[in-house]
Amino acid sequence: MQTTLDVLKKDLSSIRTGRASPAMVENVRVEYGEATMPINHIAGISTSGVNLLIIQPWDPGSLKAIEKAILKSNLGLTPNNDGICIRLTIPPLSNERRQELIKIVKARVEEGKIAIRNLRRDASEELKKLEKDKEISQDDQRRAQDKVEKITDSFITLADKVREDKEEELLEV
Repeated sequence: MQTTLDVLKKDLSSIRTGRASPAMVENVRVEYGEATMPINHIAGISTSGVNLLIIQPWDPGSLKAIEKAILKSNLGLTPNNDGICIRLTIPPLSNERRQELIKIVKARVEEGKIAIRNLRRDASEELKKLEKDKEISQDDQRRAQDKVEKITDSFITLADKVREDKEEELLEV
């Protein structure tokens, strides 16, 4: 469940707010050579100021592939290729775009919560199997089931907190 929450946090960090962050483009996959790889494997990503990302490829031949991958991604950013590096200016978010991003955040958090609930179901099935095989008593099974339920509830609450924090960040002007 902790891993699921960590993946959710990493996923939400790629959703852009009004500020430039290297995490915004880290998940962009670039087709370069005969492989598809994350952008941070073939280039350095840094920020300059609040609204500018600079992508410096280690191989200048990969500039076009990086530019194409950014255009294909759903980031809504236009790359500026100067032949040495790519500059991404992060425009301020419109209210309409903020609301769209909040919907995306809610959907991804809900997917994370479903994954957490699936883990709860798997644990419950395992406990029932252990009881059926007489490896644990019925009382132990109930106690463990209650503990699994409490742990699940705490992770669902943490996922909601992550959603609230991201929404607050998106609404910040």
